Amino acid sequence: MGTEVLPDDRALRSGRRERALAQMEAHDLDVLVLGRQANVRYVAGAPQLWVAGTRPFGPTCVVVRQTGAIHLLSTWDEGVPDDIPHENLYGIAWNPMNTISVLQGINGAADAKRVGTDALSPGFAQLLPVAFPNAELVDGEPAMRAARRIKTAEEVVALREAIAVAEHALAAAVVELRPGIAEKTLAGVLLEAMTAGGVSTPSTQDAAWVTSRDHPWRRGSDDGTVHAGDLVAFSAGVLGGGYTGEVGRTWPVGEADGAGDLYRRWELLWDRLYDACQPGAPAAELLSAYHAAGEPLPPMPLARGLGMGFDPPVVSAHLPATAAEDQLEPGMVLAVTGYVWERGVGAVFGREAVLVTADGPEVLTTSPSWQGVVHA
Repeated sequence: MGTEVLPDDRALRSGRRERALAQMEAHDLDVLVLGRQANVRYVAGAPQLWVAGTRPFGPTCVVVRQTGAIHLLSTWDEGVPDDIPHENLYGIAWNPMNTISVLQGINGAADAKRVGTDALSPGFAQLLPVAFPNAELVDGEPAMRAARRIKTAEEVVALREAIAVAEHALAAAVVELRPGIAEKTLAGVLLEAMTAGGVSTPSTQDAAWVTSRDHPWRRGSDDGTVHAGDLVAFSAGVLGGGYTGEVGRTWPVGEADGAGDLYRRWELLWDRLYDACQPGAPAAELLSAYHAAGEPLPPMPLARGLGMGFDPPVVSAHLPATAAEDQLEPGMVLAVTGYVWERGVGAVFGREAVLVTADGPEVLTTSPSWQGVVHA
């Protein structure tokens, strides 16, 4: 694992910038002010350090459509690509007026007519008009969502690399599965393998849990320990190179009564979910796949875009109108979740990464399931 902070590959960041600038054109944005970390990295191609956790909005990156110039909040130039010149970097300031003064000096700020932001705070809602005196402030997040929903070829490569690390970590945890082992130990094995694969940032909180035999979508172990006959779910998620890679599997511990029928139900559900990932199809077809398989819809999104975090679309039973309006397009990468449960047995959980292509879906995950099933 390298210790040097490097910018994203030139072809990767160039393709993303072209998409972002095209969406600025489509949404008639002269300037885009970004504060969300995934959006900042998408445009700038520079890893952001010391930004874990939640923080309020701040103008971290400014993109000028006319010149294509990118201005970045950074107190050092390590990891900043060479196509963002040193003079386009500005430091952290305790006094927000110092930041506004920097923004005022950006070439194109004074003439901008429409400025989009991906978020906003009450303070900056008052201050940004000072930096862009002739501009209307509008929501810039739709432009970024439109840019990020379709992946470039280089992004698909980056996603494959992140998924490979997640699958390696999941495999390491499955090897250790046995009666008496703690869920936390399995999670630790998974995270250790992930770190050995060069990624130290997990994308999900829970990595391994015993599925409940009494209630769907619940943990089944009172003491956090695995017992013979349990169905244990694994969810491996990593944030590698800025991209989220995920895979989910469920493995039985020894002989699990009724597990065979439950896995066959999962396979039936998965076949329908896979068939629903067609270019041009409404995202609601994924909801219909659960109905066709006779399985209840999960309480969480059953599909969502993978990329630099969660990208569109988000397909959920709680957003039926959104799912009906949203169409799947070539270049989308989805994390698709299949889940079936039976009282007295437990649950089979599986998550696959699926690339929507012009010729149909392509499954990017290759981890085997119980009984050696690999999804095609």
